[in-house]
Amino acid sequence: MWIRQPSNMISKILSPAVQLWLRSQVDRIETLQMKIQGSDRQILGGYIPGILLNSKGAVYQGLHLGEADITGENIRINIGQVIKGKPLELLEAIQVLGEVKLTEENLQASLVSPLLADAFRELLIALLEYQGIHDPQPILDRYNITWQGATLNQSTFTLQGSWTENEVSTPIIITAKIELISSQTLRLIPLKMEGIPEFNGNSLDELELDLGSDVIIDSLNLGDNQLFCRAQLLIRP
Repeated sequence: MWIRQPSNMISKILSPAVQLWLRSQVDRIETLQMKIQGSDRQILGGYIPGILLNSKGAVYQGLHLGEADITGENIRINIGQVIKGKPLELLEAIQVLGEVKLTEENLQASLVSPLLADAFRELLIALLEYQGIHDPQPILDRYNITWQGATLNQSTFTLQGSWTENEVSTPIIITAKIELISSQTLRLIPLKMEGIPEFNGNSLDELELDLGSDVIIDSLNLGDNQLFCRAQLLIRP
């Protein structure tokens, strides 16, 4: 007896709209492969059971993401508007599973990213607060900090930069080990902090960083010249 298989014609028609939306979310991407899972009936109802993505050379707000494999499930979209030629939009938050590999070159290229600059500033604020320095933001405001180098080596990262005052440049070096102690908490073990006077003469054994409820890290590995991360992220509309 012949059994009619579920059609996936709509998923093929929808693929260009999804790819256009994905490309609109990044500054640049070299290659993007995608597979939409779901029957015509499900997708026409605005429901996509799953999307599989593989990308290389993606740049998001200045962050060079290297290679990434991403899986999203239970996705609700504005299918009615998409059929009429409107841009695709998420209607509900979705949980995605991602595997990202960054090389040292990716990290170096990302140093000019505003997102990374904000993250480094938050790191400096946390380090100063942990040493008992109250309200460290005005302190950091005095320094015009430029990050110039980053290296990865066996669970250890090093940031190199400088701050300038009265046309005199002072080097900054921060070296630390990073460990994953829970799915939402990282432990930072500073090994070397030089260049910012407020660090001089102070010691810091370790610092725990809470990543927030939207992030669940399954694994984090720093090797020679590369970082691998497997994590679940909540993507909001």
